[in-house]
Amino acid sequence: MAALSGGGPHTPSVVVGPVNLAARIDEALAVQALAFGLSDDEIEVRRHIVYRHLLQPAACALGALTESGRLVGFVYGMPNNRVHWWSTVVEPYLRQNGTEGWLDDSFVITELHVHPGYQGQGIGRALITSITDGVDQPRSILSAIDTESPARGLYRSLGYQDLARQVIFPSAPSPYAVMGAPLPLLRGN
Repeated sequence: MAALSGGGPHTPSVVVGPVNLAARIDEALAVQALAFGLSDDEIEVRRHIVYRHLLQPAACALGALTESGRLVGFVYGMPNNRVHWWSTVVEPYLRQNGTEGWLDDSFVITELHVHPGYQGQGIGRALITSITDGVDQPRSILSAIDTESPARGLYRSLGYQDLARQVIFPSAPSPYAVMGAPLPLLRGN
């Protein structure tokens, strides 16, 4: 568990630790909808995807909870499997760049979201470093919208580098970047 102090007098402290994401799916999807701008239809699609992911061997999840128990952030992931949909989509892009080997023996950060009112306080950093510290794989991979954003800046500060850019996921409105980092992740800013 990682305790984070609030960012000001009106921000409660937050604790990062294991969470039963399946039991808190509505809260998690509400955070994701706010952080990622999802419609109600997209939330319902994501609900089924999250449940399916959580059934995968070695899938794990962490949550960021306020003192009152409110979920304000979450991360989940699993060891990568080349037959999973995400891998089949990104593999040609990685092969083109000579980085296809990152799909082997990697832990995938499947989702990481922090409520907009709690961003900028180190919660995302605590979530991703805590989850990757607990895995057996020597490296981590993830995808993020391919724009210069605070999320991409966070990932770079942790040691993630672009493995492929302009990756197109079916039905996604924007291209993504696939990023990878050796574990443990860098610490510091």
